[in-house]
Amino acid sequence: MPLSKRHLRHSQSILKQTYQRLKTSILLGELASGQRLVELQLAEQFQISRTPVREALRLLQHDHLAVIDDRGIVRVASISAAAATELYHCRMALEELAIREACQNATHEDLHELQYTMHQAEKLIESDHTQFVPQTHADNQLQMLHYRLLDLDYQFHRLLARSSGNACLMTFLDQIFDKMLMLRIQTIKHNSNVLEIRLEHHPIYEALVQRNVEAGVQAIREHLMASKYRVIREVEHIQQAIEQSQLGQ
Repeated sequence: MPLSKRHLRHSQSILKQTYQRLKTSILLGELASGQRLVELQLAEQFQISRTPVREALRLLQHDHLAVIDDRGIVRVASISAAAATELYHCRMALEELAIREACQNATHEDLHELQYTMHQAEKLIESDHTQFVPQTHADNQLQMLHYRLLDLDYQFHRLLARSSGNACLMTFLDQIFDKMLMLRIQTIKHNSNVLEIRLEHHPIYEALVQRNVEAGVQAIREHLMASKYRVIREVEHIQQAIEQSQLGQ
């Protein structure tokens, strides 16, 4: 007997929810790079059949968020140092163009929003009181602080791209930012020092205020080169840890 339309919609809804739940957990670092994704365990955890889990895992593989290793085990994907380097090189090329055009086209409102984003980041850092609370709560608060700082970092760079007035540039940069999200979250989770926005955003902003293209390009280049160095170093450490862990399984 053919399945009813209602049953099909229900099945698709469960698949969509399962996929979205797993995707969000990966992007937020709740499922770590290299972690096994066991179909039966996930089905029991979500209290659903194995079929939507199996299909969700296939979708995650299509999105390059999950991979099958040499032993046929499905794992959370990890971004290699080489892939991370390529992303940073693309981002640097696009953001150099962004700062060049923003120096010509940024409005007073754009500058105000960029400044506000920097002030919000400074307030967050200055209001960090995690050293005065129990360790478990401190860890949770620190993680949320880092996620909020990362969000402010992306706000700053998206505002910079918007200030260029180049809609096509914004679209390309958003694609790069989306691809980098898992990379940034996973590295911050292991080492919060990879994120530095308190000092490195100021020279970019000052160059923009002064409409100084050369200074702006230099500032954005130095910022992204420093970020690349910190992130790549941490990616290599994470990859080593994953390889050692998989050898023990």
